[in-house]
Order: sequence, then structure tokens, then C-alpha cells
Amino acid sequence: MSEPERTPDGRYLVVGGRRWRASDPGIPDPLRTELVAELMAARRAVKDAAGEEVATAAARRRVQDAKVALGERGEAWWEPGTEEGRRERLASAVRSLLRHRKPESTICPSDAARVTGGEGWRELMDAARDVAAALAADAVVEVRQHVERVDPATATGALRLARGPDWSG
Repeated sequence: MSEPERTPDGRYLVVGGRRWRASDPGIPDPLRTELVAELMAARRAVKDAAGEEVATAAARRRVQDAKVALGERGEAWWEPGTEEGRRERLASAVRSLLRHRKPESTICPSDAARVTGGEGWRELMDAARDVAAALAADAVVEVRQHVERVDPATATGALRLARGPDWSG
């Protein structure tokens, strides 16, 4: 199967004469693969939930998170962006990556920073840790070090993020 046509600037795909925002090319390939797989699973979940309002809404949230993480929705990946837009994309990346992985798996906040910041991901590490702390405050994720739950506000060093007690998948 051939690649879809792109606009000359590479920012959009053209399918059937209609433009669709392309994924952020700065996302490292292994993370892009995970996010695309999550997007496809979320789209299947929307189809499977047809007629079930709650399940459809949950599946559509999954699609939204995956598309924001990939840069296909939300602030345009080629623009400088705002702090709020970066935080939204970081949170979407955390949720999408955790959904894609096994329930007992964890991710590093740097994974979300790499998705959002490309080669400049290190500049987003403080924001990624702040987003992790906010998600932990909502019990959506659990912040860990060496398998133990820690307070992200006081923890130093490497962190891991796991599904929290109020994870809704």
C-alpha cells in the first residue's frame, strides 16, 4: 500500500481530496508505533460500542487522546504552542501509552516528553513531571520509584508512571 499524498509542507495528508493533519514527524518511531496501535484499538472500540452511550464516550476519549498525542488534534505540532497545549499533549501521551501497554506496565515521564517535544524533549521534563503530578492528584496515575508509590512533588530522580486507583482506561 502506498503512502497517502501530502501537502508540499508535509503538514497534511490528502485523502479523497480532503486534508487531514499529519502526525508529528518528531515522535520517535517506537513511541509512534505504540500511539498508532492505540489509536487503531480505540477506533475499533468506538465501532464495537455502537449503541452503548457510556462505552462509546469512553472509546471516543481514547481516540481523542491518541490523536492529540500524535499531534493530529490540539495545537499544531509545527507551531511553537502554548504551555496549556503542551500540557494537554503530555497528558494525552501518558494516558495513551498507559492504555496501550499491559495494565501492570509503567512508563517514564520522558516517554511523554519525547512524544511531545521530539529532539527538544529534555526541555519538557519539568512539565512532564508536573503533568504526572496533576494526574496523580486525580488518582488517574500512580507515581513510583523502585515499585514504591512516591509523592511527585518531593521525589527526586527517575520516576515511573502506572495506572492509578481511578484509572478509567
